[in-house]
Amino acid sequence: QVQLEESGGGLVQAGGSLRLSCAASGRTFSRNAMGWFRQAAGKEREFVAAISWGGSRTYYADSVKGRFTISRDNAKNTVYLQMNSLKPEDTAVYYCAAGRVTGTGPPDYDYWGQGTRVTVSS
Repeated sequence: QVQLEESGGGLVQAGGSLRLSCAASGRTFSRNAMGWFRQAAGKEREFVAAISWGGSRTYYADSVKGRFTISRDNAKNTVYLQMNSLKPEDTAVYYCAAGRVTGTGPPDYDYWGQGTRVTVSS
């Protein structure tokens, strides 16, 4: 069992940066792939980034590639999402998720946090 709690969301101007954190509890954190997803108002949840359990493999949605960076610290049971050059279209609730495979779809993940809201003003 893994419990996840996101933090770091907020209001930022376009072009600014935020770093999201996701703290995990549970002894199996280091064995889980981790992902970030987001859901804007009226839209479906979409993949943002994923990282393998050891951190050697990362994947990004085309819309965030080059601007966002996912990383993890297994000693701290935490995964991060550094978001730079933010755009108004990045506005959404961001969720972290833990799963057995480093996938890009919600069904690949077994555990989800409650989400943290990111608002980017123009």
